Amino acid sequence: MKLATIKDGTRDGQLAVVARDLKTAQLADGVAPSLQAALDDWNFIAPQLEEIYERLNSGRGINAFEFDTARCMAPLPRAFQWADGSAYVNHVELVRKARGAQLPESFWHDPLMYQGGSDDLMGPTDDIVLISDAWGIDFESEVAVITGDLPMGVTPDRAGDGIRLFMLVNDVSLRELIPAELAKGIGFFQSKPATSFSPVAVTPDELGEAWHDGKVHLPLRSTWNGVLVGQPNAGVDMVFSFPQLLTHLCKTRNARAGSILGSGTVSNKDPKKGFSCIAEKRALEMIAEGEAKTSYMKFGDKIRIEMFDKNGKSIFGAIDQSVVEYHR
Repeated sequence: MKLATIKDGTRDGQLAVVARDLKTAQLADGVAPSLQAALDDWNFIAPQLEEIYERLNSGRGINAFEFDTARCMAPLPRAFQWADGSAYVNHVELVRKARGAQLPESFWHDPLMYQGGSDDLMGPTDDIVLISDAWGIDFESEVAVITGDLPMGVTPDRAGDGIRLFMLVNDVSLRELIPAELAKGIGFFQSKPATSFSPVAVTPDELGEAWHDGKVHLPLRSTWNGVLVGQPNAGVDMVFSFPQLLTHLCKTRNARAGSILGSGTVSNKDPKKGFSCIAEKRALEMIAEGEAKTSYMKFGDKIRIEMFDKNGKSIFGAIDQSVVEYHR
């Protein structure tokens, strides 16, 4: 099943069911007013949404309309929680190596994770609006899950049962602001502006055989200013699976329905797979040549993030954004 949130002038938009081919959609306001409402009563609501989905896919949708990603908000325009892990330790190792820092051994068995702002999540075609492009604007292409209720202390063998939906993520970073923030000894804040999400969120069954061992085994494509710069496989070199990340998230607290957890920047050890963020490209340049040559994003730049199934069909639709200067 594929779900989206359509802009209607309100903060939370209208829940819609989207056909598998992403061509048509139908509002689900008669079933649930929002995705969060559906997540809050998932066992009751999901089967009703599935019925709409089946009708759409067979061409029998009621009041179906053409699906347009430009009308989409984030599937969850505001969430109770947005946390981001760092499951691809290769990415962390490269960035640290470029600045001459050793990777602590603990990073291989204790994942990094930060809690981001969840009150203002961006839609797939919303502009990345910032005051300055001297802040080191970077995209970060990721996969994320939306959970149901998960209890504190949940184990990896049970955590996967709490995954309701998958999305793609552009976890925008402001690289030139990060060092000063981390030097204070407490995580990201200003260096992590609003995060962007794919047009649709999909249930695990939509991923088919690509979803196994707690990982999504498909390439994640990043196209920067019309040039394909990365297509690493999200299931390769993922040190911590989603169930393991969820266990980390719930070590000392519950996670409530509607929590979003990101994988961190998708990264493969094979350099031929390219990069999912500019910082990794710059790190490789510094390691090989002693200096970074690739600049960060500037006003007017565009980024597109998308994942295709084995038949070449888009699963989530595309995150397709431009970087735009903010004017008060």
